[in-house]
Amino acid sequence: MGIISIENSDRLFWLGRYSERVYTSTRLFATSFDRMIDGDIRDYDAFCSQLDIPNIYLSKEDFCRRYITDEEDPNSIYSNLIRAYDNAIVLRNEIGSEPISYIQLAVYDMKKCASSNSPVVELQRVTDHILAFWGIVDDMIECENFRNIIKTGKRIERLDLFGRLQMDRVSLVREVNRLSGRITKTNLRYDQGSLDEIKRLVKEEKTDYDRIVELVDHLLKD
Repeated sequence: MGIISIENSDRLFWLGRYSERVYTSTRLFATSFDRMIDGDIRDYDAFCSQLDIPNIYLSKEDFCRRYITDEEDPNSIYSNLIRAYDNAIVLRNEIGSEPISYIQLAVYDMKKCASSNSPVVELQRVTDHILAFWGIVDDMIECENFRNIIKTGKRIERLDLFGRLQMDRVSLVREVNRLSGRITKTNLRYDQGSLDEIKRLVKEEKTDYDRIVELVDHLLKD
């Protein structure tokens, strides 16, 4: 298991969370964008409600512009991508230059969205580069602990989003199993009791999504 400072362990974890947040929110945006094109001009209301982010947007056009590329909007896809990039840059010695380059390419693509008439096309390139980043993490990062911390962040973020989106039981169980198999391989301090409760909750017939999100958000110990 690789030796790493608590600070850099935290950065690896959030690199995984932010990269997953960009990936999933980009896919969700594309779906919402399609619905708005089809006539449901207020679909962004439901979008914001599902992700538990403030609806600060004035119109469909304002949402499509600001949620993607607004640097001042802390919930925008761009802001989350920059957070992923900032963590990656500091971790150059731990993860190497090549994984960082794919995050950088995603940033370039995101900037193109600001002037594009087809933002969903540019966003597809963003997701492609996030997928490439995850692939290169497996291929290029030699330390298993570093890889596992990044993937634990990824799984926690996905489970958090799936809980907010009230995904089906099969999807929740799959993500919990993936998280459980990964977090035990890291040196992260986590609450085993909370993890066990999440495992139980996702199997219940009536899913307590709010409780799952609460437990996921406090799974790691300070």
